[in-house]
Amino acid sequence: MRMIKHFSLMVATVWLPVCAFAHCDTLDGPVVQAGRKALESSDVKSAVIWVKHEHEAEIETVFKKVLAVRKLGTEAKEVADMFFFETLVRLHRAGEGAAYTGLKPAGTKVDPAIAAVDKAVETGSIESLSKGLRNEVGAGLERRFKDVVAKKKLATKDVEAGREFVAAYVELTHYAEGIHNAVAGVTNEHKSESDHQSHTSLPRREP
Repeated sequence: MRMIKHFSLMVATVWLPVCAFAHCDTLDGPVVQAGRKALESSDVKSAVIWVKHEHEAEIETVFKKVLAVRKLGTEAKEVADMFFFETLVRLHRAGEGAAYTGLKPAGTKVDPAIAAVDKAVETGSIESLSKGLRNEVGAGLERRFKDVVAKKKLATKDVEAGREFVAAYVELTHYAEGIHNAVAGVTNEHKSESDHQSHTSLPRREP
């Protein structure tokens, strides 16, 4: 999920501003789907790949117990399956350094970029995903650039007009910076202190 995490950072800047980044905590997400496959086949391998090595033993232990409980009846099977899904998602999230807040219902709306990634992986084609990102990035850059150019012409009119130009310029630079860092796989915590200090005096606006 590391690649998707970096992808999501870029999405936060360039895609539609809706929903949470992750969808691995939904009942129809890939983690639970892997859990269902493991239970149906009685083989934990498809599930254990979604957790870090240090959590593998816990998943295997829970899996064995769940397989035994599933044989006790329909209700026991439902409870056991849900317990396994919750454990699997919780440990997957822990491996990402994210908090577990419970399983979300099937059909929970997810970030459109994440849905696009899933579709690309499912179909084996990146064309739609790549085109969607290019369109969104291009539109976002063009909109902000035009705003900067328009406000630059009025920047010397008075102080307030100058500040509006500066704010628009800062928004454009942070937008472009966010795209570059996401593409390069650089998160904010990996940026140098000097780079951070060079921006702290500038007002940050939401994209």
